[in-house]
Amino acid sequence: MGVKWEDIPKEYKPHWSSWKIEGTALEDVQKRLGKMGLKDPWLRNEVWSYRVPDRFTNFSKIGSRGMVSGFVLFAGLLVVEKLFSSSSKSSSSDHH
Repeated sequence: MGVKWEDIPKEYKPHWSSWKIEGTALEDVQKRLGKMGLKDPWLRNEVWSYRVPDRFTNFSKIGSRGMVSGFVLFAGLLVVEKLFSSSSKSSSSDHH
């Protein structure tokens, strides 16, 4: 079920050296572990969760993808409705 790591093309897989601990909250964890004489070789695997700008960039791309065309469509339909709406409708209510 789902996509397996082996099925993903190599050009879409990030290189292991692209995940840097420096500049993230994990840098402090690494220093504290070092003071105790410990080392976490898998700490680099959690760096992806600290790439906040990438998430916001992707969200803005997805969220704004149809905004311009949607607004143009809305404005066009509004103009059409105003032009072709029956002006013979009176404001008085002759019916219930």
